[in-house]
Amino acid sequence: MEDLTPSLSDYGSLFGEDTDFYNRIVLANLLPRCVWAPLPRFLQTWLRNYLGGVLLYFISGFLWCFYIYYWKRNVYVPKDAIPSRRAMLLQIYVAMKAMPWYTLLPTVSEYLVETGWTKCYPRLYNVGWLTYLVYLAIYLVVVEFGIYWMHRELHDIKPLYKHLHATHHIYNKQNTLSPFAGLAFHPLDGILQALPHTLSLFFLPIHFTTHLVLIFLEGVWTANIHDCIHGKLWPVMGAGYHTIHHTTYRHNYGHYTIWMDWMFGTLRDPEEDEGKVK
Repeated sequence: MEDLTPSLSDYGSLFGEDTDFYNRIVLANLLPRCVWAPLPRFLQTWLRNYLGGVLLYFISGFLWCFYIYYWKRNVYVPKDAIPSRRAMLLQIYVAMKAMPWYTLLPTVSEYLVETGWTKCYPRLYNVGWLTYLVYLAIYLVVVEFGIYWMHRELHDIKPLYKHLHATHHIYNKQNTLSPFAGLAFHPLDGILQALPHTLSLFFLPIHFTTHLVLIFLEGVWTANIHDCIHGKLWPVMGAGYHTIHHTTYRHNYGHYTIWMDWMFGTLRDPEEDEGKVK
């Protein structure tokens, strides 16, 4: 009886096709073909990730800053809490220095996927919708757990905080935090906090394109949680929680939800803080 199960080589060719397709979408629309076409696939992928990361950072940051600081001025953020242009330019400078290194991690991840080192699969029909959703839920929980502990250890291990994470925590007041602070990290700090996404690929089956989308959504999410606006959408670990993290240094290490902080005793609720102030 013929074995219809896809082989690793079949998966590898499909991953390669996907990577080439995504590279063409970005690079062909931003650069002359003579610049990027001669490059090896790895460098094409890195260049695509870099340009995509830069565009995502500036588009999400500028649009969100325009909305909350100018269009809705004084609606969401009091006038004296709006960060200065100098503060935002410094955040952009730090993020741009780190961006080439940030985008190296997903590039290496894609290479490992293509060469068969991970448990990624290329098409939804390889597993079916129900299995896809189950694995995706497990993946998100594992990433949430990993990022929580990575972030917490960057605070608890003093040399890591001093030499890596302190770069991000110079933004410790509402009038110094902005959406542009979301990626203003030491390069190694940003890579370490994104590492759970990559490590999960080695023991959890995850859809390749879904993984890429989630990596780039991190850029939008980090912009959102640094705007100091408490969205009050339980159990989301929104900007209200993350602002407390930047002012107390010892609470709200979580990523998308409050669950890890609740489980490990580091949760501090912004609404309870408001009640104490009143």
